[in-house]
Amino acid sequence: MSDQPPAADANSPAAATDADAPRDLDFAQARLAYSIIQSLLEHTAVVSDLVALMAQVIDEDTTRALTQTPNWTAYLESRRRMERTRADVEKFADIMKGLGEDE
Repeated sequence: MSDQPPAADANSPAAATDADAPRDLDFAQARLAYSIIQSLLEHTAVVSDLVALMAQVIDEDTTRALTQTPNWTAYLESRRRMERTRADVEKFADIMKGLGEDE
């Protein structure tokens, strides 16, 4: 008989806790993640500006038809998700700044 505790079942609460435990990133990994997120946010801002510009130059009938499409609905939902994500991105940026000061 072994003194070792039995291994946690993959479906047990203990296994879920281990899987959910935060993993430490090293500075290089965190910097890469930050760079990727920053690029995606910049791209999103450019696309939003382009959509706004296009909306200004198309006629009212075309605008009305466009806003009735599933593509427009998906665009608006995506923008709402990005707004909700903003706080998380700001938190991540603060963490990155702290990591940079430690290095």
